[in-house]
Amino acid sequence: MAAQHITTLEALRQLYGPASERSLKKEMPSLDSHAIRFIALSPFVVLASSNADGHMDASPRGGDAGFVKVLDAQTLLVPDSPGNNRLDTLENIVSTGRLGLLFMVPGFDETLRINGQAVLSTDPADLALCADARRTPALVIRLTVESVYLHCAKAFMRSQLWDASRHPERSQLPTMGEMLRDQIQAFKGETIEIESQAEMVQRYKQSL
Repeated sequence: MAAQHITTLEALRQLYGPASERSLKKEMPSLDSHAIRFIALSPFVVLASSNADGHMDASPRGGDAGFVKVLDAQTLLVPDSPGNNRLDTLENIVSTGRLGLLFMVPGFDETLRINGQAVLSTDPADLALCADARRTPALVIRLTVESVYLHCAKAFMRSQLWDASRHPERSQLPTMGEMLRDQIQAFKGETIEIESQAEMVQRYKQSL
């Protein structure tokens, strides 16, 4: 089986060929007006990070459209909102100072990818810029942009992610509480009390 694994860059390129000229040319070193507008329309971004040992994490962040703030062509502020306090992304930033972002806009099949250097900021000016009607964040992620590019629509076209007629019924999966109960029992050998879906949603709403 190992003989069928791709283990070199040369073997990989033999399988796929060179990158298209257009895909290489579209990468930019800073934000332009189109990228800034895309970010202003986006209520959702996925943050990709790793620690010094290479352990990866991808974490969603959401808010009102434009909750990620653009300071200038090289600088973004991502407010941190209350969560489960695992702090996977934040700890990874402390460890490596690197971050990748994937911005999405509901109904748009294109996405925006940004990579760069990140630090955790408690500067009062940064916090004030990211404050909203709900709260002033405890900290913000300050990203220095290194690369920016629009990602093509193929993945969203294949998945038809925004097509409501293809969305599965929520009943096709157990509730979050039921799944966590089963997973903790199976992998930790522990039993936990579960909350209903309605109780979970109500608890979430208290810290949105």
